[in-house]
Amino acid sequence: MGLDYRQLGQRIAARRKALGLRQAQVCERCDINNNYLSNIERGKSIPSLEVLMRVCEALEVTPDYLLLGTRRKEDWEQVQLVAERLQGMSREQLELADSFLCWLQERG
Repeated sequence: MGLDYRQLGQRIAARRKALGLRQAQVCERCDINNNYLSNIERGKSIPSLEVLMRVCEALEVTPDYLLLGTRRKEDWEQVQLVAERLQGMSREQLELADSFLCWLQERG
């Protein structure tokens, strides 16, 4: 299993944007320069373990999320609760729920 650095960078960029942060703000928190973060986000540079840990702290995520895209246990429990609520809904209700979830996702 090889690590996909492009996906790592995409997860960093997505999380940064979800928090409403500019690259410069993350760089300041991590004590790295803008070009380096930009290259990491585009999969052009591979961050050291130390830099990765600083990025995790700045973005309030765990390393496994950035490296592998995994969610925390608490997140999966919430996903399961939502899935349980969807069971037994009519087709129309499911379509409405799906539309609402898409809307939420787009809002970041």
